[in-house]
Amino acid sequence: MRLNVKNTLLLPALLSLATSAFSQQADSIKQVVNFKGAVSVTNNGFSFIPSFTLGDPAAIVNLSVGGKRFSFEPEFRYALEGKPWSFIFIWRYKLVNRNKFQLTLGTHLPALSFRTINVERNGETQEVVQSLRFFPVAELSPNYLIAKNVNVGIFYLYGRGAEKDITRNTHFLSLRGNFSDIPLSKKLYAKFTPQFFYLRSDEKDGFYVASGLALAVRNFPLSVSALMNKPLQTDLAGQDFEWNVSLIYSFNKNFVKL
Repeated sequence: MRLNVKNTLLLPALLSLATSAFSQQADSIKQVVNFKGAVSVTNNGFSFIPSFTLGDPAAIVNLSVGGKRFSFEPEFRYALEGKPWSFIFIWRYKLVNRNKFQLTLGTHLPALSFRTINVERNGETQEVVQSLRFFPVAELSPNYLIAKNVNVGIFYLYGRGAEKDITRNTHFLSLRGNFSDIPLSKKLYAKFTPQFFYLRSDEKDGFYVASGLALAVRNFPLSVSALMNKPLQTDLAGQDFEWNVSLIYSFNKNFVKL
């Protein structure tokens, strides 16, 4: 599938977002629907899997709309030069939703990544953006709350590339920690998110360690974060060490239908 650089899937995504919100509101009286998101600008775009990076400055939009169990969480990633990098339309359902333990199932429908290729048209070479499809994509994520601001979990993802010239089978297994709301002063706090993961792409695989550190001010929408990724042992192509710094604008709203 080939797309003009100016084409985008943002409009249908927002329509799907609105449809999801209204359908959940109709499920029950006084249904609370949460709408939140973040827009970030970074010097080096990190993909959904930390070992995959853009290698250039990027803008990333994360959205989420949902109720107690079901949520729609699309992600839109662009190179700052204006070309799309990836669009991921994530649907998640909390199969188990207890105070201490949650088990979430998810799928990416669709999951698209983009690359620029040269084509000959009327004797001239032109750049076009080609979309690459991944289907099916499935997620499984158990998560356990150890303390008020500390939880650990396992995240597994399987994705299959639809095109023959890309990775056909991807397995991603991550052991994650989440240390949130770490007080640094009366208003300043931090969030630390380490993970150890295994990645297999067709016949090649590797082990990695990654972590994120965010600094934020209470009741203020802007924050700063840094991410790093380091391969421990791998057959996969990539840099020996990747990092980025991001400026993030976040919002979070609840809506209730009476």
